[in-house]
Amino acid sequence: MKQAQVDPARPGTVPRRSWLRKVLAPSRLTAVVDIGANPIDGDPPYRAMLDARLCTVLGFEPQAEARQRLNAAKGPHETYLADAVGDGEEHLLHVTAASGMTSLFHPDPSRLKLFNGFPGFGEVTGTVPVQTTRLDDVEELRAMDFLKIDVQGAELMVFQGGHQVLAEAVAVQTEVSFVPLYEGQPTFGDIDQELRAQGFLPHAMPALKRWAIAPVVIDDDVYRPLNQLLEADVVYVRDFAHSDRMSDEQLKHLAMIAHHVYGSFDLAHHCVAALASRGVLAAYAPEAYLAQLSG
Repeated sequence: MKQAQVDPARPGTVPRRSWLRKVLAPSRLTAVVDIGANPIDGDPPYRAMLDARLCTVLGFEPQAEARQRLNAAKGPHETYLADAVGDGEEHLLHVTAASGMTSLFHPDPSRLKLFNGFPGFGEVTGTVPVQTTRLDDVEELRAMDFLKIDVQGAELMVFQGGHQVLAEAVAVQTEVSFVPLYEGQPTFGDIDQELRAQGFLPHAMPALKRWAIAPVVIDDDVYRPLNQLLEADVVYVRDFAHSDRMSDEQLKHLAMIAHHVYGSFDLAHHCVAALASRGVLAAYAPEAYLAQLSG
């Protein structure tokens, strides 16, 4: 049975940041899951949504110091757990000199030496045995619309252990590697193949990291890149060519994420139009959304 029509608020009648949520009226806040929540690269992509109280965050960070920082600064819609999400097996966590390279995979010295600074970044200072938990087995996880993941090479095992919850998700932001810096690390092609098989398409690349090949250093700055691709953050979204396969709630949360996190107004409009075609929103909802953008 179709839901009753929702009349979109006219542009200017409610605050802009809450306009789309008022129109869509999803049954709950957008559910964000952040695996590897250590904020080493600054604010997470969903920060604006969180500040506007448009989402909840369930974060996973096994590194105690990083988790303490997250808990000290968290708001009412954030929860952080110590679980190491993976394949459900026990692994060694390789603690490195640069905390951002700590991984379930052992750094590969033959790869690290190719890039200025990386032998030091990836120096293993200790190992800790950890029992991983499959994403599908996390008891605290009630819903997941948007998955942000950065686990230094373990992304593929997380995806493979999360088919059930990923089937409900509409967006994934994942780190991918073009040059594997860890022994046995899956690369971009492996991640892309897995997520496409689970019904996602690449949508955006918010960050692309390049690095100079050692020993060349430009202007005495080891962080100044040349052309070699190293890694990137890639956003995947549920295949919107088949929006008929998405539920009303999935379309609503995809619209919220596209609009508020990535500024992908075209994708948000596509979702609004799909909902209007179902009679969930009024027929003029797509036009009202565009008017809100330009108003």
